[in-house]
Amino acid sequence: MAAAGGIDITLLVNLLTIFMIAAGVGILVANVGRFPYTIALLLAGFGASVLGVTMEHIELSHDLILLVLLPPLLFEGAATTDLEQLRRNLLPILAMAVVGLVISIVVLGVAGTYVLGFPLLLSFLFAAMVLPTDPVSVLALFEELGAPDRLAVLVEGESLVNDGVGVVLFSSLLAYVVGGRGADALFSQAGLGALVVEVTVVSLGGLLVGVAAGALVYNVMVSLDEHMTEIILTIILAYGSFVVAEHYLHVSGVIATVVSGLFIGNRGAAYAMSPQTKISIFNTWETGAFIVNTFIFLMIGVKTPIGDLVANVDLIAIAIGLVLVARAVAVYPLTWLVNRVQEPRVTTDYQHVILWGGLHASIPIALVLGLPPDTPQRGTLQALVFGVAAFSLVVQGLSMSTLLNRLGIVRRSEAEELFELLVGRARAVDEALVAAERLHDRGDIAASVYEDFTAEYEREKADLNHCISTLLAEHPTLRQEQLLTGERRLLQREKSAIMDAMRDGVVSEDVGERLLDETDLKLDRVREGESTVEADEEAFEEFWRARAREFGLEPERDSSSAGEQQA
Repeated sequence: MAAAGGIDITLLVNLLTIFMIAAGVGILVANVGRFPYTIALLLAGFGASVLGVTMEHIELSHDLILLVLLPPLLFEGAATTDLEQLRRNLLPILAMAVVGLVISIVVLGVAGTYVLGFPLLLSFLFAAMVLPTDPVSVLALFEELGAPDRLAVLVEGESLVNDGVGVVLFSSLLAYVVGGRGADALFSQAGLGALVVEVTVVSLGGLLVGVAAGALVYNVMVSLDEHMTEIILTIILAYGSFVVAEHYLHVSGVIATVVSGLFIGNRGAAYAMSPQTKISIFNTWETGAFIVNTFIFLMIGVKTPIGDLVANVDLIAIAIGLVLVARAVAVYPLTWLVNRVQEPRVTTDYQHVILWGGLHASIPIALVLGLPPDTPQRGTLQALVFGVAAFSLVVQGLSMSTLLNRLGIVRRSEAEELFELLVGRARAVDEALVAAERLHDRGDIAASVYEDFTAEYEREKADLNHCISTLLAEHPTLRQEQLLTGERRLLQREKSAIMDAMRDGVVSEDVGERLLDETDLKLDRVREGESTVEADEEAFEEFWRARAREFGLEPERDSSSAGEQQA
């Protein structure tokens, strides 16, 4: 049925039904507590499917997932990832997301030929299709339980990278399968060489597109202070980087969107967004990702071919076991190797969580739905991918809380929670004081009212500062963590200021490079856990001090005796 304007009313009703179900699930989850919302949606979708609710006018297609639903999920996940934490954990992330994914595909591909009965190429295609991970449900549970930040970065970082690599490998293997070329063509020296070159070019191309698109939008946002327009710019960036990379340049759209999100979410947030803009942009993307996840997980449940799953239950059970084994073969040996060359180590407990938290959902389902109709054993492949996805989301997702508890991966300490509470309130008070001053300057509030507001907030600010100082004094470890975090952020601002001075011609190239080298040296010390700040003396003597003394210039407070640690 269509209205006069041509809008399909049935489609609108189906969408409304989806969000009514989602609202009911949300209310239930809010009352139950500590139950992943996305998994509850999936179960609700299964129930709707069993009851015959089909949503006929909404097709969960390959294009809908990859072109409409995936970019905002990738962009939001990347934009909210701390680039510094990602950099510090880059080696284990790349090891698991690139080398580990290839190892897992090889293991599952070879095993699938013997156990699942697939031809070798088709078995490799299944492996590349099913192994990319989706940590949405796990990360939501991490946040609720207060799991360590590093663990969350490892899980999310692996997913962001292996999604891109997995899609590229899948596309290359699909061309062999659909093109009718045999396994000999792929596994020859020329075939493997061509595959490596293609994956490298497509991946690096996506990275370059993401950097270029992110830099372009960043340069516009630097000179702009209009949060609604900047929200639109980030939406254009998320979808535009994906479309340009994937459909015009034929490189990885997934990697392009991830890189552009990292760029804007870190450098853009630090230097191109006002406080109001940050709040608006991140709230918008959080809401958008929530809506997309609501739709996609519920629709996965509704569209899961229950009959096909039942008919292939034996193969699905075998496939689930093979997927877990293939992932374990990559996770444990690679993290063992990484631990031999880098600190801090990825503990065995973390490795167990990384293995079990590698859920397989939206990307595998999008890929299997995009298989051409003439793909060999297409129906069986769809049943296997949906079956693995259902198991990983329901069984692995629901058991994650139990696993974290049994492994003793505890939540934040009470002191850390209190610190976060105090700092969060302090930021709110600071913003309120700024807003009150702005209202007073515009004449929106009377002077006496402004004075009352200011007095109240200043008293609260003083109380908060006292509590924060006392808490840090009583917990030296917490204070050291905050000192290093703050120092790292300040040093990054220093680098940005020096680079701006070099671009503006205020500082010559050779002097600027010397200053940047010194700042990098400080950053290296901070990353190793050594602060360059002391309360009563200079813990690091900057080279300008020595140069100033050569000219007979002495600061009022001579700190030369404090440190011989000249850069």
